[in-house]
Amino acid sequence: MDATAMDAAGNPPTANAMRRALRRARDGVALDLTEASVLLQARGEDLADLCASAARVRDAGLEAAGRPGVITYSKSVFIPLTRLCRDKCHYCTFATVPGKLRRAGHGMFMSPDEVLEVARRGAELGCKEALITLGDKPEDRWPEAREWLDAHGYDDTVAYVRAMSIRILEETGLLPHLNPGVLGWTDFQRLKPVSASMGMMLETTATRLWSEPGGPHYGSPDKEPAVRLRVLEDAGRSSVPFTSGLLIGIGETYEERAESLFALRKVSRTYHGVQELILQNFRAKPDTAMRGMPDAELDELVATVAVARHLMGPAACLQAPPNLVDGEYARLIAAGVDDWGGVSPLTPDHVNPERPWPQIDRLAEQSAAAGFELRERLAVYPEYVLRGEPWLDPRVLPHVRALADPATGLANPDAVVRGLPWQEPEDLPESYGRTDLHTAVDTEGRTGDRRADFEDVYGDWEVLREQVLAQGAPERLAGDLREALAVAADDPEKLTDDHALALFHADGPALDALCRIADDVRRDAVGDEVTYCVTRNINFTNVCYTGCRFCAFAQRRTDADAYTLSLEQVADRAAQAWEVGATEVCMQGGIHPDLPGTAYFDIARAVKERVPGIHVHAFSPMEVVNGATRTGLSIREWLQRAKEAGLDSIPGTAAEILDDDVRWVLTKGKLPAATWVEVVSTAHELGLRSSSTMMYGHVDTPRHWLGHLRLLAEIQQRTGGFTEFVTLPFIHTNAPVYLAGIARPGPTARDNRAVVAMARLLLHPHIRNIQTSWVKLGAEGAAEMLRSGANDLGGTLMEETISRMAGSSYGSYKSVRDLQAIAEAAGRPHRQRTTLYGEVPPERLAAALASDGHLPKLLPVLD
Repeated sequence: MDATAMDAAGNPPTANAMRRALRRARDGVALDLTEASVLLQARGEDLADLCASAARVRDAGLEAAGRPGVITYSKSVFIPLTRLCRDKCHYCTFATVPGKLRRAGHGMFMSPDEVLEVARRGAELGCKEALITLGDKPEDRWPEAREWLDAHGYDDTVAYVRAMSIRILEETGLLPHLNPGVLGWTDFQRLKPVSASMGMMLETTATRLWSEPGGPHYGSPDKEPAVRLRVLEDAGRSSVPFTSGLLIGIGETYEERAESLFALRKVSRTYHGVQELILQNFRAKPDTAMRGMPDAELDELVATVAVARHLMGPAACLQAPPNLVDGEYARLIAAGVDDWGGVSPLTPDHVNPERPWPQIDRLAEQSAAAGFELRERLAVYPEYVLRGEPWLDPRVLPHVRALADPATGLANPDAVVRGLPWQEPEDLPESYGRTDLHTAVDTEGRTGDRRADFEDVYGDWEVLREQVLAQGAPERLAGDLREALAVAADDPEKLTDDHALALFHADGPALDALCRIADDVRRDAVGDEVTYCVTRNINFTNVCYTGCRFCAFAQRRTDADAYTLSLEQVADRAAQAWEVGATEVCMQGGIHPDLPGTAYFDIARAVKERVPGIHVHAFSPMEVVNGATRTGLSIREWLQRAKEAGLDSIPGTAAEILDDDVRWVLTKGKLPAATWVEVVSTAHELGLRSSSTMMYGHVDTPRHWLGHLRLLAEIQQRTGGFTEFVTLPFIHTNAPVYLAGIARPGPTARDNRAVVAMARLLLHPHIRNIQTSWVKLGAEGAAEMLRSGANDLGGTLMEETISRMAGSSYGSYKSVRDLQAIAEAAGRPHRQRTTLYGEVPPERLAAALASDGHLPKLLPVLD
């Protein structure tokens, strides 16, 4: 395999193609894939021309960032936490095997004392970054790694990385920059609170270099390009400042190299979280399978840097490792780099040990000779330092600010590097903000139609529009409706996907027939009674930085409508609900960055201590994951602790649509579908039942509805833990994804009837109860759904903020009599139920009837 890249046919570009591409680069016109591939092959005068235009782009970006003529570096120590790895990259000398480590007198992992010794010495020399690098998931390949982790009390390598990061922060003051390889979404939630930034090289998107025998990544599961791109996307969704880049000259073609750059640009544009790109040239190492490969030539690297600068734009930060270019710093500066990466006065580059770091004074001299001032930055780039939340976790932010120049976000040269306490908050934040929003939203409304960081917190709206447009309009199938209706009437369990999709599109007389069939199935399954629950919603905070694009409830802590309740206020509201006959409180909140992972236990405990008999239905799967990652507990352990604290069941919210293609349009940072399934399945296994939900009518299609309902039916057959299915029509009015012009204005009346009817049929006989939402549809709409297959009206709510903030016009509560009237309008009897659909004690029935479910001093809804 030749390390020198060529185009797919092995032919150099024509002079005309090169001239045209260079002209477009000079003129600042967006380059396409073909033009980028051509420019990667620029040499001689063409390369000089390309570099000149790239340098102008770089200089404009530095000017805009407020640091013209500045090139940066990070003073760091390199901590190779473990050199064991489950991958087998054919060029790597970093990874080794347990036997070699033992013979050299080393452990499977660096011990805490070894880690801290390096970090302390680095701090003494003025270093501010601890670059923690390690092999991918070594415990999956090496029993010795698993044994070491077990012996030292760590569930996995990520747990050890987290623990050592905390100790480095507390005992040395260095900022951890983590390179643990491939991470999942949940791993990012575990590591973000203990690090300033993270990274992982993409290397290449050329799948054949991974899949074909003899390729440099063959036999390395973590080097599959699709896997690595998913990591970059999960980092962006988690608002993690992330470093990535390319390794050039490992056998890729010019077109494949260009494709890799375009993939990086797409991730960067979508999430704004790629803090830097490293362009690294392959250097062959002895004792590796690729020792005979030629090194990537300097011209290859220079051209790649220049093309990357044009593609990534002026705001991008580009780095080329100075120890791999034999002193040719001026050529890299001329091509558009603005950073030299981590440079250590103490530790070697353990990935390229044969290539020592340059002296910092030497870097400064060479940078000055090219007209640039060398300035020190932190592990996290200045733009993210200045932005703070949500890019930096509140537990790490004080450590970053202690070392940063507050004006520039660069390193403060006078900062003293010393350890500071790192700790989880112990208590729920103090009550503050608009704590009367649960009533004021009905009388005064919200302060504005969107939060103040609308343009930033959700990612790039233009990229989302392109993504949704690429999906196309929902297909309308010409399936046989008559046949599908006949199967539904005979045995809903025999409906095929084609049948179901045809029925989802039913309209007119066919829709009426579908709803009649669903209503008949409902009658056979649960009878005619319409059930409801006397419950109170308690949303204990609306401060959240997750970036759900459908959510109008979430606020920044400084927004006018932001609030957080104290434990006492939560307990007071539960007690008020009990006084008027409630059997349940439903408690959910935003993912407040100051909320400790144990706060959920405290909330459940506070309610149970005040009102022992009330059912605590609380904490969405997103909140469960948040609590688990913040406490370091597994999902199972966290749920067990929550159950012991008083949790009785969980809402199956945060589901939206259980298809990640849709989820990643609806939300920037919420949990993936597989994690939602893991949470509810684990809850069911522990005896914590849950509801199930689907929010529809935004960027979804009937095919997504079908997949969602099929998945819920599969879970229910396996666990039996769902109490009901709740239809949640999308409320568009104040939803960011609608305000940005991407989502539909909610479902139509036809959609609502079809979804409820099909939910009844597709979930039969596994999930017996189908709930409609009066708060989203109103009384008449809810009554119509009761005639279309639904049998439950949900609860009185007493307060409801989430839908009202989104623009729902149907109020925040219904009295008991109101709910009974909806059932009567549908021609049906009614019955009050418990959360788990049991019989309500007579004392509770009497209390609810006496008060009609009204809270004291509850203000009326204004028309």
